Amino acid sequence: MEKLRQTLKHIRPLDMTLAVQIQARLDRLTKPRGSLGRLEEVALRYALIRRQLHPQLQQKVLFVCCADHGVCDEGVSAYPREVTVQMAYNYLRGGAAVTVLARQFGIAVQVIDCGVAHDFASDTQGLLQRKVGYSTANFTRGMAMPTHEAVQAVEIGIEVATAAVRDGAQLLGIGEMGIGNTTAATALLAALGDYDPAELTGVGTGIDESGRQHKIAVVRRALARNFPHPTDPLGCLARVGGYEIAAMVGICLAGAALQVPVVIDGFIATAAAWTAYALCPAAKAYFIFAHCSAEQGHARVLETLHVRPLLHLDMRLGEGTGAALGMSLVEAAVRLLNEMATFAEAGVSEQVEKRG
Repeated sequence: MEKLRQTLKHIRPLDMTLAVQIQARLDRLTKPRGSLGRLEEVALRYALIRRQLHPQLQQKVLFVCCADHGVCDEGVSAYPREVTVQMAYNYLRGGAAVTVLARQFGIAVQVIDCGVAHDFASDTQGLLQRKVGYSTANFTRGMAMPTHEAVQAVEIGIEVATAAVRDGAQLLGIGEMGIGNTTAATALLAALGDYDPAELTGVGTGIDESGRQHKIAVVRRALARNFPHPTDPLGCLARVGGYEIAAMVGICLAGAALQVPVVIDGFIATAAAWTAYALCPAAKAYFIFAHCSAEQGHARVLETLHVRPLLHLDMRLGEGTGAALGMSLVEAAVRLLNEMATFAEAGVSEQVEKRG
């Protein structure tokens, strides 16, 4: 718990001191003012978070946090829980969508076993083995995990993010894998935002409408059984969350404490971001939301958080695929800020101001 307390203690509101200077440079670049649209907004945000007029961005790390969920016993997914471990190996082999995108954009992927129901060999190359337990419990019958395990998983996220930043990471991203975790994310967001589960519950990995109605009923039973309260975000996480969601909470908090932006993937990653925000409202300024998932309820949640995602591509895969795309846009924005010439540097005439 001490690591979490210290991390929260080091999160400060975004310092706006450099905003005028950064915006002045953006306005002097060889383009009409504001013509790069939201890329200019992203460049400004990144520079403010890094507290630098000319921030660098060479190293990017995307965490794929993996864990299993006991609520799978309720038949909430179109896929068997064995897919969690199978996909973990797929990430390690580089055959998943997120690893394809990461290779294209020069993003280092770190796969973390937070709670997969499988014993990986101790020498499994590329895997960070930080298992808290072999799957959460079925939260329709009690808490998903004890509170101390939720804290442990959050602190794992803090540790891996801190190590990545220490090794030079200048941008972090979060993604996940865990069959059943859209159900956990739905329950967690319903608790934190006081939503009716029917507003948020989507098709997940591809269930039909009768399956969606069943999932709504499962989430309602979980909430009725566990009574998670929005004023107790750690309690919500322990009662209806997941190990991988908790680890992503820690990554979000560590990024904010270390002044490194965190790019948030889709619906499940947003559940982690909201939990981090509930623990420390100042942390939200350090998050960049990559895309609006096609998962039902994500747009509603983003609206409640008063954030605008960078992309709308009707994606709902998870894994960090949206985060990888978002990270590429952040890098593009920073390159434009640093590498474009100003009108004076390029010898290009500026816009003539109209008089009278």
